[in-house]
Amino acid sequence: MTKQLDSIFGAMADPTRRAVIERLASGPATVSDLHAPHAMALPTFMRHLAVLENAGIVRSVKRGRVRTCQIETGPLVEVQGWLAWQREIWETRSAPTPQL
Repeated sequence: MTKQLDSIFGAMADPTRRAVIERLASGPATVSDLHAPHAMALPTFMRHLAVLENAGIVRSVKRGRVRTCQIETGPLVEVQGWLAWQREIWETRSAPTPQL
């Protein structure tokens, strides 16, 4: 699980990839639509998509010449669970000790 979390966090570390995740949260989109707001060459953008796909966060399907991407929620749920676990640990550690 640690290796998978490393891959997911690594994928989410880049602002372009986070923007793609945010956009896909509202529904599937074509690569052209996802690429449009980013000032970078398409091959560079495709490398960002490949990182997201390798981490399991995004899945794409090609029909003819159109590639459509959609979010995969499983990895994000794993991250959410890990963060909740960490939050619980730190809240427990930082809880005030009762005064006697």
